[in-house]
Amino acid sequence: MDKMMDSPWVLRIIALFLALLLFFSVRTGLSPANKTITSEQTEVIRDVPVDVFYDDKNLIVTGIPKTVDVTIKGPMPLVIQTKATKDFSVFVDLSKLLIGEHSVKLQYENISDKLQVSFDPATVKVNIEEKVTQEFRVDPELNTRLIEEGYVLNGMTANPATVYITGAKSAIENISYVKATVTGEQGLKEPFSQVAAVKVLDRDLNKLDVTIQPETVKVQVDIGAYSRELPVVLKEIGKAADGITVNQLTSSPTKVRVYGRKSIIDSLTAIPVEVDLSDITESKTYEFDVKLPEGVTKVSDSKIKVKADITKVEQEKTTTTTTTTTPTPTPDPKPTPSPPSEETSTPPEHNTPPPDKTEEVEEDIDS
Repeated sequence: MDKMMDSPWVLRIIALFLALLLFFSVRTGLSPANKTITSEQTEVIRDVPVDVFYDDKNLIVTGIPKTVDVTIKGPMPLVIQTKATKDFSVFVDLSKLLIGEHSVKLQYENISDKLQVSFDPATVKVNIEEKVTQEFRVDPELNTRLIEEGYVLNGMTANPATVYITGAKSAIENISYVKATVTGEQGLKEPFSQVAAVKVLDRDLNKLDVTIQPETVKVQVDIGAYSRELPVVLKEIGKAADGITVNQLTSSPTKVRVYGRKSIIDSLTAIPVEVDLSDITESKTYEFDVKLPEGVTKVSDSKIKVKADITKVEQEKTTTTTTTTTPTPTPDPKPTPSPPSEETSTPPEHNTPPPDKTEEVEEDIDS
């Protein structure tokens, strides 16, 4: 055996055999079929941010998706490393494009050339427009169904009252509403304030892609009882004292604000104030209480001033009597002769006989 191993031909044959075995072993490992099975892998990396390069001081770009899905394919170690680190970027370079619509392809960097890369979507349609900034007034709004019955929304104010909106020229031209909506619980009946987000909408109430500065405003909501201003009508009751004539009654104020349920307040035409004439004794200003009609919760003035103009009749009569009893000196009238009376023309003894003579005559006749 030792002699065989010492033979150079035996050693040459063994070396040739090992060389052939090694050759076929390496060839089998490098075959394409085996390489695909053992070394190649495909992975999808989702929601990768998209960077955009353009003149963002003067232009606005729309149509670029915020994220895309990236598919990578290649040697398994590279695929695993790329997916784990995510140290690559996806971008769109619009710096050399003019204003208008364009179809552009997504690009990437920091991904190995040995990997195949694809995007979903692969191309995007973008619109490059002029950037415009404009000031708009904010309109606060509130659902009036949240307000308690008998109360109304008197008004709302926003602070600040205006905001600056920046966006594409076409978006700015389509702005129809700039609103700040406040909310609350059912049964609102007191003023309150609330910070609300500003919304920018087109005529179809679609939200527009614009930048708002500031994004929120403070809204002051004024809620109060429903009210109307109604005229005051004086209603005379009672009877004036003897010798007093009431010439005129004038109220101040002539109108009052009435609060209460809307259906009741709207049905009123005036507020009557009762004036008791028996309380009026001289020309001066009096105060009378305002009695609330049914359904009215309050009025702006609980008392009404009434200026009375009167005349005292007794004073007029006294003055007239005093004037008529004072005689005015007049010349004495000339005496006028009176006609003769019957008594002076005919003496009494000729007309009627004395009683004793009459009795004597009657006695003579009887005899």
